[in-house]
Amino acid sequence: MIAADADRMSPGFRSRYTTASVRYPSPASDADRVVETLLRVARERGVALIFPVTDEVILPLSQHRDRFEGISALALPEPHLLSLAHDKQVTLELANQLGVPTPRTELVRNAREAIKYVRKERRWPIVLKPQTSRVYRDGRSIDFLTVTYANSERQLRREMARFEGRCNVLLQEYYRGEGHGVELLLQDGAPLAAFQHRRIREVPLTGGASSFRESVPLDPELESYALSMLGTVSWTGLAMVEFRLGDEGPKLMEINGRVWGSLPLAVKCGVDFPLLAAELHTWGAVRSAAAPTYAVGKQSRNLELDLVWITSVLAGKRRHPFLPYPSRRDAVQALLGVLQRTGELDVFTQEDPAPALAELVKIAMNMRRKLAEAR
Repeated sequence: MIAADADRMSPGFRSRYTTASVRYPSPASDADRVVETLLRVARERGVALIFPVTDEVILPLSQHRDRFEGISALALPEPHLLSLAHDKQVTLELANQLGVPTPRTELVRNAREAIKYVRKERRWPIVLKPQTSRVYRDGRSIDFLTVTYANSERQLRREMARFEGRCNVLLQEYYRGEGHGVELLLQDGAPLAAFQHRRIREVPLTGGASSFRESVPLDPELESYALSMLGTVSWTGLAMVEFRLGDEGPKLMEINGRVWGSLPLAVKCGVDFPLLAAELHTWGAVRSAAAPTYAVGKQSRNLELDLVWITSVLAGKRRHPFLPYPSRRDAVQALLGVLQRTGELDVFTQEDPAPALAELVKIAMNMRRKLAEAR
């Protein structure tokens, strides 16, 4: 197995299962060279399958997928399926057609349209989401602005100014609830493996990637919604469908059409999505038997993100004070959990401990740099 990354400190470079490592340029500055590097390595070393993980690499690879034909298979959904996952407006339109519950949402282009909508709805706070989080343009992988919030017309105007001229914005009701992810591997819309987790802690604090999560039984309603959407479009490959469970029941948040951050938990619980997906994309069929059940109640953490969560809560800096936030007591309990090793670490396994040690070194270096910058 060849590990590839732009980061020289990538924990994957240290794995005992890695026979070689390849560094490519930053996709944010030169995504075309990333494609050229991976194409060259695939030719020279006879790579059967390339498994891209992040959107910043997935988008340029998808646009140049024809260049890899006959050289390497790409573990990617078809382009129209990627568009469904990346374009949040398209995702919501499909959900509405199928009766999948979603938060109230309006697509706007500028502050004037945004103000007109909120005056009609009179619902605060409101969420501002870029229609597309990342695009591939002019040889670069461009990251748009992240999700933000507003609790007044004045704040809304200020936040919209950050988006105008760059991308359209989805104005969405703020729906408080617990995040759940239904994780699937599918072939032509038919499920081959399934798993579900709930998010215990997220970074940023207002909602985002899970830093600490727990496996839960598959919820038949959530699974039905997820399969309805992905089955309708005959999805092939990995996908995670995100929901929030609140007072009004579940509501769809988004479709993640790539490897998700909490995937290590599924593997630790007995659902080996990477192996099954590799077989599917290499041979066109899954040869290993997918686990019919998985361990429930198992917890796992992304150590770096969890430390970010803890320090953010302890610092008490609330960018959006009108949103519910955890208490410092919650942060202390989380820190004790880390010290007492409650739950597992995403990258640690007894048979391959080197990536976890590399991650610890990387975390220590990042913390040292941030402390130096704060002086």
